[in-house]
Amino acid sequence: MTDITTNDTMDGDGEKIVDPAAVPPETSRRLGWALVIICMAQLMVVLDSTIANIALPYIASDLDIGPANLQWIVTGYALAFGGLLLLGGRLADLFGRRRIFMIGLLVFSAASALGGIAQNEAMLLGSRGLQGVGAAMAAPAALALITTTFPAGPLRNRAFSIYAALSGVGAAIGLILGGWLTGLEISGLEGWRLTFLINVPIGLVAAWVAPRFLPESTPRRMSLDIPGAVTGTVGISALVYGLSRAGDERYGWNDTFTISALVLAAVLLVGFVVLESRIKNPLLPLFIFANRARATAFLAMMITPAAMFAMFFFLSLLVQNVLGYSPLHTGFAFLPFTVGIIAGATLSSKLIAHMDPRFIAGTGTILSGFALLGFSRISVDDSPANLMQVAMGNGTLSDSVNYWTQIAPFIVLMAFGMGLVFVTMTLVAVHGIPAEDSGIGSGVLNTMQQVGGAIGLAGLSTVALHFSSNRGEEVGAAVQAATPAGGVPSADFGERLEALIGQAAFAEGATSAFLVGAFMVWTASAIIWIMLNVKHEELATDGAPV
Repeated sequence: MTDITTNDTMDGDGEKIVDPAAVPPETSRRLGWALVIICMAQLMVVLDSTIANIALPYIASDLDIGPANLQWIVTGYALAFGGLLLLGGRLADLFGRRRIFMIGLLVFSAASALGGIAQNEAMLLGSRGLQGVGAAMAAPAALALITTTFPAGPLRNRAFSIYAALSGVGAAIGLILGGWLTGLEISGLEGWRLTFLINVPIGLVAAWVAPRFLPESTPRRMSLDIPGAVTGTVGISALVYGLSRAGDERYGWNDTFTISALVLAAVLLVGFVVLESRIKNPLLPLFIFANRARATAFLAMMITPAAMFAMFFFLSLLVQNVLGYSPLHTGFAFLPFTVGIIAGATLSSKLIAHMDPRFIAGTGTILSGFALLGFSRISVDDSPANLMQVAMGNGTLSDSVNYWTQIAPFIVLMAFGMGLVFVTMTLVAVHGIPAEDSGIGSGVLNTMQQVGGAIGLAGLSTVALHFSSNRGEEVGAAVQAATPAGGVPSADFGERLEALIGQAAFAEGATSAFLVGAFMVWTASAIIWIMLNVKHEELATDGAPV
């Protein structure tokens, strides 16, 4: 912990609460720079999760990557990142959090440079996997560094609010940057390459200044749990892969490889838990889940991000495919998200000093659920008469959708709710974990978010596909019945009409997914209101390790 000499106050249990106003200027500057470095790394990781998505069509065209392998640009990163988070967190505990943080940044930067100069499919996919390795080392170490660098109370609350806000802001900025950069061409360099190369200076600068402002933890003299590392890493990777494949309409839940991956994941993860319960120095100490409040936070942080990831996924496709937004316009459409999450995170960091986390996070999940409910009410006129008029060039399918009244307010509401949830649940999740285990604790939290996102996207994609298929058949039959006996005027008209039917069907699937997502978030809300019993006074101190 950073040494802070202050006129501290005491809480009801006799624990010190650091007053930010009493922190010496030099220490305050050092803490400020430490947070800047950590947030630079987090921004880099979060940016990469969305910025590359916009560039996928351009990458496919330039490197001649087929549709079957294009998904691996996203899936390859997710597998490496999600599968290695526990190991990355434990490595930070064993070998030094700052050291692993810096190594993760350097690996991520090197991988980004490799992706930016990739000349073929294998080179690009390899770089994405390597990016996931670097992110899996940097992300849990970054979260652990906040916990061990900033003292409990207002200083740590503020640090987590900035960290959480930046996570949401980074996702929105990634869409804007992705849309802008892919449209550029500098000295013959394709714009999509810049979506990778932009990470290089960020990572190198953060790694270079880290030793000046981030404290190093004492390495632990204990062996790495190799059996646990293998079973845990492969098990989580298989789970993420199986869920990602299940959410792909080309495969689904009945696909042989989907089922095989999920069965393998179940076997390995059960074996992992058995191993960890019997070994002396486990990769994942199971006591981390024994605390009721922490277990509730882990569960809530698995469910709520799943709905948020699905919101970004379906809404970005909806505004592009149905409303006709360009990639850059789509990025700007999500800009209100930054306003909402900054407001929510800032407010929650102040409220947590006076209000129990159950009320803050519970309210946040209720609001986020209503935001998803709002998205579910977006509708397009898919009557045969309107579709034929649009196919003839009279208006658009999105004429009945107003961005400022039907989309933007709910983006802000969703972000505000997530800001209330993320800061509060992160504080609860890391509270009381011994400093020497803070890396693996942060790794568990990150893993919950990644696995939750995969589960949510797979489940909601299945919902969307079901309702989209049904609606497509209904609208197609209605259009066919309304088509004059002579048929459609031309082949081009028929193609436009078929595309419009597909867009209308997708809108139905997306809004159905939003509705199910709302009930997912409200389920998390019920869990928080019923199970979360920690008091705000406890979070103001480091408390007894549990």
